[in-house]
Amino acid sequence: MKTFIKEKNLIREYYRTLDNSDVDKIADVLFNFTAKDYLWRAFHPFNLQTDVRVVSEMFWGPFRKSVRHLQRRMDVFFAGENVIDDGASVWVCSMGHLMGLFDQHWLGINPTGKIVMLRYAEFHKVENGKISETAFYFDIPHLMIQAGYQPFKDATAMHLVQPGPATHDGLLFDDAPSRQGKQTLHVVHAMAKDLGTWQSRLPLEEELARTWHDDMIWWGPAGIGATYTIERYAKQHSAPFRAGLTDRSETKHIARIAEGYYAGFFGWPNFVAKPTGGFLGLPNYEKPCEFRVIDIYRREGEKLKENWVFIDLLYYLKQQGIDVLSDLGGRLK
Repeated sequence: MKTFIKEKNLIREYYRTLDNSDVDKIADVLFNFTAKDYLWRAFHPFNLQTDVRVVSEMFWGPFRKSVRHLQRRMDVFFAGENVIDDGASVWVCSMGHLMGLFDQHWLGINPTGKIVMLRYAEFHKVENGKISETAFYFDIPHLMIQAGYQPFKDATAMHLVQPGPATHDGLLFDDAPSRQGKQTLHVVHAMAKDLGTWQSRLPLEEELARTWHDDMIWWGPAGIGATYTIERYAKQHSAPFRAGLTDRSETKHIARIAEGYYAGFFGWPNFVAKPTGGFLGLPNYEKPCEFRVIDIYRREGEKLKENWVFIDLLYYLKQQGIDVLSDLGGRLK
């Protein structure tokens, strides 16, 4: 059986070192753990970077100074061979919240002096004992809401600080049986094929029921929210999302992995689609927009039970000329 213990241990040690380092030592930590040609992808306004000093100066340094006494609260951790490149690379995925005290301004967002959580998911490609690529997707609007802002108009689902898996078994520090991961990938492949271009021609709820449990939970990003059961997911997200977009491209992923009952994938972008009006309360827009997304899944039996979704909605709006972070004063509740 293929083992991912070395890759997992590297990422766990990276997290321990990064989270406990002094702010002025963060760049050194990144140098020590990453490859020379390191590639870092993150949500707007950080985007794609290739210099660890820039990553430290743009993101980690300011964030650590603003959100103090940082704790990493992981809910999901697993690894696998990337099926997109036929198993040539190994990626490690983690998901959870970065929690601390919001004591100084970050990205212009007013501090609260209270506990705050930055919801995140992360993929690391490990090669030759180093991290060669990272996709670090985090829900800034989710943090904004905690700080008293309203970054978007009313969500179609429910805003929550989101929990981890209902089964509390998402931290796969040891290797899971390979057959479980293969079964999970099989279901995820089928789901992605059904939903990939919105062209199955089946009624929406019938389409979803092929690969999802009826009591599925979709933990969506701030601006959309979380929703429960196929019927409410279809009503509160999937149907309005599809109605508000057209000319969707095929889905493209950089990595897709699974281990045990968990799977995940990400793209840069995952797909493009043209806004027709309605989604996030916006009017139609004449150009296609990119969607950067991480999805994390939990399988139960033969179908999917939970899905944690990270969508770069700030970038989606930015492409349409709407800069949420430059208009914070107008978005206070």
